[in-house]
Amino acid sequence: MRASLLALALLAVTALAQDPALDKRVAGLAHELRCLVCQNQTLADSNAPLAVDLRNQIREQLKGGASEREVIDFMVARYGDFVLYRPPFKASTLALWLGPFVLLALGALLLVRRLVRRRAPEPQLSEAERARAAKLLE
Repeated sequence: MRASLLALALLAVTALAQDPALDKRVAGLAHELRCLVCQNQTLADSNAPLAVDLRNQIREQLKGGASEREVIDFMVARYGDFVLYRPPFKASTLALWLGPFVLLALGALLLVRRLVRRRAPEPQLSEAERARAAKLLE
């Protein structure tokens, strides 16, 4: 009983000690960074253990006085541009930005090429068939 009361009191003190402004800054950065495990979710959306650790690391850095830019620079230095949910447009990320458009263009080109080849060729009439058609048209 005493242990559960102590745990409840510790939980209440921890909840009250949280800074709402810090929470907002952490959430903002967590929405800018990609979960390295899930890859299609931001750190804010992911419940993976690594995402939780990275959110805690962001919180500790911000609590230690680092700016948002410094935290992002730290994450990029550690994990590369992939950690950014919206990577910058530069030579190393060119494939990320242009790849979908190139694939779309190639798909459209292949579709058009296939449709053109699919057209039925005009029927070739023999001389006897031409003569018969001309006779019918007279």
